[in-house]
Amino acid sequence: MNPGTAALGRGLDVLLALAEPAATPNGLGVSQLAAIVGADKSQLSRLLATLDNYGFVTRDRDTLAYRLGWRIFGLAAQAGDAPLIAAARPILLELVAEFGESAHLSVRQGDQVLTLATESPTSAIHAPGSVGGLTPMATTSAGRVLAMELPADQLAMAGAARHAVAITAARSAGYAIVREEFEPGLVSVAAPIRDAAGRIVAAINLSAPSFRFDEQLELAAPTLVAAAAAITAGLSGSRTVVRA
Repeated sequence: MNPGTAALGRGLDVLLALAEPAATPNGLGVSQLAAIVGADKSQLSRLLATLDNYGFVTRDRDTLAYRLGWRIFGLAAQAGDAPLIAAARPILLELVAEFGESAHLSVRQGDQVLTLATESPTSAIHAPGSVGGLTPMATTSAGRVLAMELPADQLAMAGAARHAVAITAARSAGYAIVREEFEPGLVSVAAPIRDAAGRIVAAINLSAPSFRFDEQLELAAPTLVAAAAAITAGLSGSRTVVRA
C-alpha cells in the first residue's frame, strides 16, 4: 500500500475511533488509540499532532486525551447535507414561530443522532440544540424516528432493542413522542423526512420544557408530520406549506 494512502487510512481510523461512544466524554489517550488502530505510539502521536493542527481533533491539557475537534462538526453541518439543511431551515423557523419552542433537524450517525440544524425561540427557558451535537438514538424522539425502518439486528447494535415497542408504535403513528426519557424535564415530538425512494434520511423535531409543552405534544404531531413532508417536497424541488 502507498505510504500516503496508509497514513490517510490510519488517520480516518483514528477519527472513527474517537466518534465511538466509548471515546466520550473523556476522550482516548495515545496508548488506547494505538491499540484500537494498530499503530506505533510514536507514529500515532505525530499523526494526532497533524490532526490537532487542522482542528480535526483536540487534546485535553489535563488528561492528555483526544476528542473530535471543532472542524469535524463544522464539516458535518455543511458537507453532504447542505440541500437538506437548505430545505429544512425555513420550516424550522415556521415551527419556532408557531409553537414558540426549539426545532431541530437531525440525521443518524451510527447508534447516535447528529444535529444538523437548530432554531430556537427568544424565550429565556427553552430546549436549545447544538449543531454537530450527538444524542442517543434509543431515548430521543428524533432517534426513534430514524430507527423506525431498522431491522431487529441493527436496533440491537444501536442499543435500541429494548425500545423496540416504542419504535414500532412510532412507525405505526408516523411520528415519535418522548417524555423525559432523554433528560428530566424535557419532552419532544419528531417526524421522519424521506428521500425520493421513500427511505427515512432525517428527522425534524420540536423539543421543549415539559411544564410548558407536555400537553401539546399530540396536538403538535400532525404539524410535525406535515413539516417533514414539506421538507421532503423541498428536496425534490416542490414546496408545500406546513399546514394543509
